[in-house]
Amino acid sequence: MRAATIDIGTNSVLLLVADSEGGALRPVLERAAVTRLGEGVDRNRRLLPAACERTLACLAEYARELRALGVSRLDAVGTSAMRDAAGGQEFVAQAAALLGVAPRVIDGNEEARLTFAGALSGLSVASVASETGKVTVFDIGGGSTEIIVGTSTATQRRIAAAVSLNIGSVRLFERHVRSDPPSTEEMRSVQRDIALALADAPKPEAGATLVGVAGTITQLAALELELTPYDSTRVHGHRLTRSTVDRLATRLASLSLAERRILPGMEPARADVLVVGSAIARAVLEWSGASELVVSDRGVRWGLAEELAGKGEASSGPS
Repeated sequence: MRAATIDIGTNSVLLLVADSEGGALRPVLERAAVTRLGEGVDRNRRLLPAACERTLACLAEYARELRALGVSRLDAVGTSAMRDAAGGQEFVAQAAALLGVAPRVIDGNEEARLTFAGALSGLSVASVASETGKVTVFDIGGGSTEIIVGTSTATQRRIAAAVSLNIGSVRLFERHVRSDPPSTEEMRSVQRDIALALADAPKPEAGATLVGVAGTITQLAALELELTPYDSTRVHGHRLTRSTVDRLATRLASLSLAERRILPGMEPARADVLVVGSAIARAVLEWSGASELVVSDRGVRWGLAEELAGKGEASSGPS
């Protein structure tokens, strides 16, 4: 079976096309495009026409690729921006006309469940879990950050607790940052919002492995490795130490946008909000007590693909 999944996020739109072979997923095509659907959502609570146009243009291109690849099954979901904003129904109708499938707006709990399954996909249990299998996955999106506490063993993944926090890189950037580079006070305001949100998150158990997923984390890995062009095979499973994340976050906040855009390994479209995303990553590491994190280049789209393939490996508990 050849299946495709699309994750329409606040900042980017991610596509996965994969074949299911003997219960395993083999990626055929992966795409990522920064369209910033959530532009202005934190302030206006409405999808902006220009943001919708950018995202629909991306989906039209993805639809052409899906037809060319002969995809038999497709699932598409929308996350934080589409949950929070008015105008979502019209956007979904236009997207459905392009894709042949209406994107589903999923809540924070389902996003966390799919993130947990997808983030751990393709990572060996030995590389991500302690002897007890304890693992905490966090996903820094444009509009929200998901934190999922659970276990991962060779035979089972289980979620013990999950939360979706309204501290995304786009959301907090638009809320607080006006200067270039950001002022000390602006970054303090960002850090206060992050700290308040993390106070409500389920704490990882002692000894749990921390796994980070989504664009902020993969971009930090690409910056450390100076990857030009980006190489997912080097990023997926890479380990970022707490000191490295602290160093990168400090440096990014000290540079102008123009300077950030030309850093080796930087995707220019992420250079503005990464200054906030890296602050979230640093705060999560400090909050968790972990000395490092394992980078995952996967996430919701891979969790969806596992479901389409009938694997159903993730089971959720109380949230």
